[in-house]
Amino acid sequence: MEAQFWLERWREGRTHFHQERVTPLLQKYWPQLALPAGSTVLVPLCGKSLDMLWLAQQGHRVLGVELSELAITQFFSENQLTPAIHESAQGRHYVAGNIELVCGDIFLLEDATLAACAGAYDRAALIALPPQMRARYVAEIYGRLPAQARSLLITLEYDQQKMDGPPFSVAEEEVQRLYAPHSEAVAIDRRDILEKEPKFLERGLTALDTVVYRLQREG
Repeated sequence: MEAQFWLERWREGRTHFHQERVTPLLQKYWPQLALPAGSTVLVPLCGKSLDMLWLAQQGHRVLGVELSELAITQFFSENQLTPAIHESAQGRHYVAGNIELVCGDIFLLEDATLAACAGAYDRAALIALPPQMRARYVAEIYGRLPAQARSLLITLEYDQQKMDGPPFSVAEEEVQRLYAPHSEAVAIDRRDILEKEPKFLERGLTALDTVVYRLQREG
C-alpha cells in the first residue's frame, strides 16, 4: 500500500477506521502482558488513536509512528496537548509528556529506537498492509524488538473475495507464519463483530471476526 493512499485518506477526512473511544479489547487484554510501568510501547501506524492516551495513563511511554502529519497534529490538538517538536533521521518528532509521535516511515526506525521498546500494540498496522508488505514489516519491526518483548496484536478475518481491503483480512495461519521466526503468537480472543460494524455489512460481508494475539519475543 503506497504512502500516498493513506495521506490522501487523512487529507480527505475518509478516516472511518479511527475510533472515537479506547479499544475495549486493549483494555481487557493489555494487563496480561504485565509490562513494567515506564516501559516504552511502540504503536505502529498509530493515526490519532485514543488507545495511545490509555497506554500512557497506564504509566507507559508511548512511541507512535505515523505517515500523516495531519493525523499527528489532530491527535495533540484534539486532546489539548502542546507538543515540543524536533527533527531526526527517523522523521519529525512530536513530544508531550510520555507520548512521542514520529511523523515518518516506520521502516526508518533505528535499531536503538526499537531496542528500547518493551513491546508493541498493533491494532491498525498489520491489517493496513497488503500481503507483499507484511513479511517485511514483521521482520524489520518485530524482528528488532529486544528479547522477551511482549506485544498485543489485533487482526480482522473475513472473506477477502467479498470485500477488498484495507483493512485486510489476515488469517491466523498467516499470523503464525509471519511471526514464528521472531515471536510466539497465541490467539487469546476471537469474536464475530459484524453486527457492530454496519459499514462492512453494507459492503457485502456475512461474517467478520476480530482476533487478539499475545506476542512473546523469543529470548
